[in-house]
Amino acid sequence: MTPASGQAKRRNHFADLTPLKASPAFARLWAGQAIAGIGSQMTIVAVGLDVYRLTDSTLAVSGVALFALLPMIVAGLYGGMLADAFDRRKVALIAAIGAWVATGVLALLAWTGADSVPALYALATINAVAATVIQATRSAIYPRILPRELLPAAAALNGITIGVMVTVGPALAGVLVATVGFGWTYSIDVILFTAAFVGIASLPKILPEGQIHKPGLESLREGFAFLKRAPNIRAQFLVDIAAMTFGQPRVLFPAIGALILGGGPITVGILTAASAVGTMLASIFSGRLGGVRWQGRAIARAVQAYGVFVVLFGVVILVATITGSADSVGLEFSEANLPALLLASLALVGTGAADEISAIFRTTMMQTAVPDNMRGRLQGVFTVVVAGGPRVGDLYVGVLSVFAALWFPPLLGGLVIVALAALILRLVPTFRGYDALDPRP
Repeated sequence: MTPASGQAKRRNHFADLTPLKASPAFARLWAGQAIAGIGSQMTIVAVGLDVYRLTDSTLAVSGVALFALLPMIVAGLYGGMLADAFDRRKVALIAAIGAWVATGVLALLAWTGADSVPALYALATINAVAATVIQATRSAIYPRILPRELLPAAAALNGITIGVMVTVGPALAGVLVATVGFGWTYSIDVILFTAAFVGIASLPKILPEGQIHKPGLESLREGFAFLKRAPNIRAQFLVDIAAMTFGQPRVLFPAIGALILGGGPITVGILTAASAVGTMLASIFSGRLGGVRWQGRAIARAVQAYGVFVVLFGVVILVATITGSADSVGLEFSEANLPALLLASLALVGTGAADEISAIFRTTMMQTAVPDNMRGRLQGVFTVVVAGGPRVGDLYVGVLSVFAALWFPPLLGGLVIVALAALILRLVPTFRGYDALDPRP
């Protein structure tokens, strides 16, 4: 690690709050995202529960994500083009209004008892599309309201936000749906979402710098042509795709909770939350990451650490399978194999922490090495990777688990991740030598 600025020597282990002090615009945007994000996560969980209430079908619940996948991909690509062609403040604000209206309609349908599965699918898709556009636009905004040396710290602060959103939002949704019902749950999200407007509306006008391409096939072609000429950005995409494709054991959690560790739904909830806890911890203790200079190597090493933790998760499940018995576990949490559950959770905490460290550097590289008038489109492509990778990973794990034991997909997948990250690091010398002081795509 080499200091990236003269202030690096004064860094401590805790998250660097300097971006919040240096840029009031970033502080408002960050706070608005944090508050609104909790509500958004509440609504995501509530919609799933609502669909299950109407259908009693897990397959129907999975349809919420599948129905929104293609629109999210289109929104990621088109939203990135919009961010590279128009005032980014206006693009984000219009998308936020769309999400707010869709959530308001969800609340209205719940209060009137007029909700239906098609309506829930459609409104959840609008929310997902709007969130995708906002994300692509927001990522292109940060380099315009913060100095370059503070972008890693800003990415870490966003990691804290994501950790809080993913842990607090779903928990609140479960409590609120169980106590006051769907109408109030959606309505509270409508109220919380107004915080996003404050953060976005207070931004200055932010027009793209450099040559502007109107949204369309030509603009998209220019974006992919740039990616073809950007080996470092392309390498980080490939490393991330490897991690998401081979390191996503989440579809195994229900079977693990029922057949191996015991504890049923509570075990599934603990395993699901563990990764988010890791994300939040890595962000909180991210103070020294801003001084890392060789960020390409840091990304690859963090992804390899992610793979190692996935392997450890597989080993824990393997040992629990060998030492346990199908008759010794059950759906009650009192019957769970607590030592194995603790070790499995710690491994998943490690995956979340490693992924967040990688994400901090990947985000920083995207925001500093990519020209301003290309940032939206490249972020759009990245959104497609993020949206599609885990679903491909679910398919990999699901298919492999049919032919092998539950411990095998994460054990093999983690080893593949470590090997692929090493291979990419070796084959792309510019990525291996990427210097934060001289960012090049």
